[in-house]
Amino acid sequence: MAQHRDTPMAKIKTSARHRGFSTPLIAAAAIAAALLSGCASRDDLTTGGIPDDYRQRHPIVVTEAEQSVDIPVASTDRRLNTAQRDVIRGFAQNYGSRATGPIYLLTPEGSPNSNAARQLRGQVRAELAARGIASSKIVNSSYVTLDAKDAAPIRLTFVGTTAMTSQCGQWPKDMINDFSNQNYYNFGCATQNNLAAQIANPEDLVAPRGMTPIDATRRNAAIKEYRERTSTIEEVGGNAAGSF
Repeated sequence: MAQHRDTPMAKIKTSARHRGFSTPLIAAAAIAAALLSGCASRDDLTTGGIPDDYRQRHPIVVTEAEQSVDIPVASTDRRLNTAQRDVIRGFAQNYGSRATGPIYLLTPEGSPNSNAARQLRGQVRAELAARGIASSKIVNSSYVTLDAKDAAPIRLTFVGTTAMTSQCGQWPKDMINDFSNQNYYNFGCATQNNLAAQIANPEDLVAPRGMTPIDATRRNAAIKEYRERTSTIEEVGGNAAGSF
């Protein structure tokens, strides 16, 4: 029997069995090495990192822009009414918080109410001066109306800092054929514009305001009340225990 196992044919069969058994091991080792090398490499693609925030598409920025307000004027007006004075008062307050440059007072030319507008121009200047605006900063000017039948207003303008965002109504993609499962481009634009319009002082977006002076009287009253009327934790605990 021993001689039969040592025959050349037996050796060939044995070596064939070893070769058949080792081939799957080598293949498995190669696959494992490929998987490990794939784990070791870095991929620049980050899933979920595509920006889909309307605040990034329509950011609020602080920039210089022209601020203007129109004062309606009738051809029979000879004095400023209450509503017109309120408009001028609001404009002067807006100017004081956003600019220090010139104010342009524009009156219409060629309109039915042009004579009335010129007569009210002096009253508008006086109203602005009463709000703390120097007369040297008010520049008289005029503009030509496009339609001679229109009752053109008196226009006040200045250039100052303002908070604003991009113009709404932009549709770079077709919503019907867009399957990206993201907000459409114009989404949130109106909200950002409304928020920018409500900012009283655009400089608050750049840096915080300085602290206002303390109220010494109120501070002393708070300290006095704390010292005289505030109970300690031990006193509160003792009173609560004694009440049972």
